[in-house]
Amino acid sequence: MELSYEDINIKPFAYAFSLIEGKWKMHILFWLWKTEVMRYSELKRALQGVTHKMLSNKLKELEVDGLIVRHEYPQIPPKVEYSLSDKGKSFMPILQEMCKWGSKNI
Repeated sequence: MELSYEDINIKPFAYAFSLIEGKWKMHILFWLWKTEVMRYSELKRALQGVTHKMLSNKLKELEVDGLIVRHEYPQIPPKVEYSLSDKGKSFMPILQEMCKWGSKNI
């Protein structure tokens, strides 16, 4: 029996990929995985070459998608920290396997 394109459900793959696509999202998730909590300025420093607008947009997207948590402290100057959400942490085994694959094939 031959498999037709209609038999293939691409929706789970498309959904998962939509959450991490782009140049910076995986990098942000990687740093939050390795450090657990980071402030905006620390992320900006770690992600050399990212613009303020791009980092801000990607953090908002990751937060809306439920992969990261933004915690703002009510103080002057404002202090904001980012960390992985439970949903984001559930993605880390996949990221870890990608890192293993990268180490083997670099």
